[in-house]
Order: sequence, then structure tokens, then C-alpha cells
Amino acid sequence: MSDKHPGPLVVEGKLADAERLKKESNFLRGTIAEDLQDGLTGGFTGDNFLLIRFHGMYQQDDRDIRAERAEQKLEPRHAMMLRCRLPGGIISPQQWLGIDKFAAESTLYGSIRITNRQTFQFHGIVKGNVKPVHQLLNRLGLDALATANDVNRNVLCTSNPVESELHQEAYEWAKKISEHLLPRTRAYAEVWLDKEKVATTDEEPILGATYLPRKFKTTVVIPPQNDVDLHANDMNFVAIAEHGKLVGFNLLVGGGLSIEHGNKNTYARTASEFGYIPLEHTLAVAEAVVTTQRDWGNRTDRKNAKTKYTLERVGVDTFRAEVEKRAGITFAPVRPYEFTGRGDRIGWVKGVDNHWHLTLFIENGRLLDYPGRPLKTGVAEIAKVHQGDFRLTANQNLIVAGVPESEKAKIEALARQHGLIDDDISEQRKNSMACVSYPTCPLAMAEAERFLPEFVTKVEGIMHRHGVGDEHVVLRITGCPNGCGRALLAEIGLVGKAIGRYNLHLGGNREGTRIPRMYRENINEEEILQIIDQLVGRWATERTAGEGFGDFTVRTGIIRPVVDPAQDFWE
Repeated sequence: MSDKHPGPLVVEGKLADAERLKKESNFLRGTIAEDLQDGLTGGFTGDNFLLIRFHGMYQQDDRDIRAERAEQKLEPRHAMMLRCRLPGGIISPQQWLGIDKFAAESTLYGSIRITNRQTFQFHGIVKGNVKPVHQLLNRLGLDALATANDVNRNVLCTSNPVESELHQEAYEWAKKISEHLLPRTRAYAEVWLDKEKVATTDEEPILGATYLPRKFKTTVVIPPQNDVDLHANDMNFVAIAEHGKLVGFNLLVGGGLSIEHGNKNTYARTASEFGYIPLEHTLAVAEAVVTTQRDWGNRTDRKNAKTKYTLERVGVDTFRAEVEKRAGITFAPVRPYEFTGRGDRIGWVKGVDNHWHLTLFIENGRLLDYPGRPLKTGVAEIAKVHQGDFRLTANQNLIVAGVPESEKAKIEALARQHGLIDDDISEQRKNSMACVSYPTCPLAMAEAERFLPEFVTKVEGIMHRHGVGDEHVVLRITGCPNGCGRALLAEIGLVGKAIGRYNLHLGGNREGTRIPRMYRENINEEEILQIIDQLVGRWATERTAGEGFGDFTVRTGIIRPVVDPAQDFWE
């Protein structure tokens, strides 16, 4: 991660086909409006299949029944996944009731899924309901613009910081950054909201006519909690406070976890420290980072197009200097900061304003009414009486925020009545996470969300057997190497390789500041559990005071730490 051998600022060569698609899309309009009228297919065709991602949607199908439908000479059961733009994860109870009703009445699965991008997703929206859902969001004061593809995506913000008075300030900056970096094209309004085309030329002063080379992710994080996993993101603003007031940010650039199995030109990377900026420079610096990546990012190879690869190619110092030049600033030295953990503080936490925040643990973020546990109904019932707001967390949980003392008992009673509070949830389960994977994700190679609950039960058994049942190891499972479950920032990370088989990564830490290394490749659940049993047994007896599992595996030489990912991630 140095500037010893900086490479070319721009990669020359034949452009990836995605660049053609964006150039020919008429600023993201394509022929989506016409495609909506095509009743012969339940999906979108041609370039529109990818263009709808800029509008917050992915076309998916139910892979559990794909083969059966193929035998019947039917096309796959196409449906869309829609991801809302929700900076900082804040949503009002009234907005929540609107999305709850749509999920129940107009999706194939009836669920709302809280994602680790701190927003919610609808799964199973058939083509005829696509336009109505965008119009519903608009009526609720929401949208799905720029939550996927080659743009700055939903901006994350620490949900429930220890320094609670900082949350509102940090959240406002998350909103400002999100708004500043949005596409300027009116395609979204024209296609989905039936707004008339304005007779002006479209311009994209920040994103450019062909948008970014690849997806781009941004966070605002309030130490000591790293709940947003900043090192999984391209651009990160670490809040620096003086006397309880936000005064500026440390900027870190170039994190990212997505890899491709066997492709040594891909690797996970933690973000690099650029320096400190006072608040008034935040938007200029954010724009400068994005435009530098826009101009220098690799447009010939999408697997090598993220900001992390641009930094490695041109050098951190070169990229930083360009950001300073474009923003008209000079970075000050990084201000001291420290992370102590990244899990959500489940249960009641009192803020400095004497209001309470109730964090509800939602396994896998999936809100659905289960037998004896009507979770989705429970949140809706709380929304009917709650006067504050909801915060969705980057750990897939939900916070009922701003509860006055007088309402606390009522909110808790509703939560318990609907199974939203379980006093017996283990620390291990609270610190385990998975991506969606099967049956809806087209990239899935192995199970993740459906695999995690029972797998965690088995890990809990191992922890109890070794006398550490009240403790936890940060455990993440992702169904493919694209990184949505953030397994490559876990102490134990499983990355899907094939049905029933995973690569096992070890050596991350609790704070989320170290990439784990692959320990075993392409192994099954039984083999994984045997390894965890052996290593947790050693950790329980050989660790130093307060030593986390990941730190233990590195200190004892069980796994070598990843020091320079571009060079040694695959070694």
C-alpha cells in the first residue's frame, strides 16, 4: 500500500461492455418504460436488465424452482428485489407502515429484509408491481435511486453511538453526502413517477456521463463503534468530536471486500488513512474522491475497477494529492481515534436527552411472521404507537429510537408479545451475520441466510462445551465471494464455494480492522465445525486476558495476518 511503484493513472484498453451500456442508456433511461409494457416476459430484457440496477432494483428468480420451471418449458419466475435509499438507516413509523403494507400485499414472500447496507429490501416484486412500488416510496418521501450499480450507494452512519448527542450531527452529514453525490439525471422521475421530460440537456457534473467505473460505498462512523464496518467501504468519514460537538472527520479511502475465487488480481483491502478535515470541507472532499475514482478507475476490467484497486495502482500518496488538488484543501494529520467493537448494543440504551433506544435483534434482518413469533406484525404494531423514529442498523437489526420514559413499558410489552425480545439470545448469535444468498440471489454459490441459524446453534454448543458460552466470535457467512455478508472482516468468515462447501477464513479481529486469511478451502460443514471446535478449545485455555479469538489465532501462529493485501492476500 505504498507509492514505491505507482502505475498509470488511467488504464488503457478496450472498455468493458458496461461502459457501452451506460453511454448508450440516455442517462439511465434505456427503454425501461417500453419494457414495462411487455407482458410476454416477467423480466426486463437486453440492457434494461442491468439498467434497472441504477434505479435500485435487481432482477432475480426463485432458484429453488428454476429447474422445475425449465422442465415445464416456462421461463424462470422473475421478480425484482428493490433496495430503498435510506441514509443513516432512519425511517419514520408512518413510512414503515407504508412499506409493511406493500410487503404483505404486493410481494411474493411477504417479508421486509433489513440489510447490512442499513436499509430495507423488498424481495419478490413482480413486474406489474414495479412501478407502483416506486410511486409508493415517493408518496412516503422515499426512493430507490442509486442504491445499486456504478454510483455512490446508500450512505451508512453509526446507529446508536455511545456519544449519543453526536448521532444527529453525523446523520445530517450522511444525508448531505448522499444527496450531494446522487445522479442528476431525471430518468428516475420520468420512468417511475411519470414526471414530464424537461427540455434541457442532462448533465452529471460529479458522476459523469458514464457514471463510475464500479459501485461505490460511503460511511459516516462515530468511534468507538465500528458498526458500519468502515473497511468494507470506498470512502469513510470518521467523526471527530471536541466537547461533545462534531468538529470534523478523518477520511479513510479504499476499503472493499469483494473478490473472485481463484483470481489473484482480486483481494480484500482495508481503507487507507488520508488525513483530517474540518466539517466545512466535507462535501468538497467527498466530491473530489468520487471524481478522482471516476476519472482514474479501471473501465476495462470490472473485476479490477473498485477504488481499492485504483489506490494500489496509482499509489495512495498520488490519489491523496489529487483529492487535495480537486477539493482545494490540504489534509491535516489524522486525529486520534479508536474502535473497541462493532456489534449493536441489543436492548435498552438511554441517551443523553433522557430518551431511550431499544435495539431489537432481528436474525438475518428478515422480518416475517413466523409461527409463534409474528415479528413483522410486531414492528408494525410498535410503529402505530411510537412517536420517535426507527433506525435500521448495518448489523441487520432495528432500533426503536427516541422513546420517552412514559412509553417505554408499552413499547417493551409489544416487542415481547410478538417475539421481538428474547432474553436468551446468545452473544454468539448477536455477533453472527449472513447475506441473503439462496433462493433469490443470482450470484449465490452456497447457502447463507438459511444456513446461519442452525450453524450458529452448533457453534453455540462448541462455545459452551469449552466454557466460553457467554462470549462470542465475530462470525460471518456469505454465499459467494462478492462480500455482501462482510465475511472478510470476520474472526471466522465462511465464503460460499459450492452447495454445502465454503472457504474458511480466520484472523480478523473484533474491531473490524484486519482482513482474515483463507485457512482451508472448499470444505463442508462437518469439517468447518471440527476446526472451530479445535481452535475454540485452544482459545479458551491459551488466550491472554481479554484476547479475542481472531487476535489469538494470529498471535499463536495459527494463521498469518494479511499485511499487504495486494501482495499477500492469496499466499
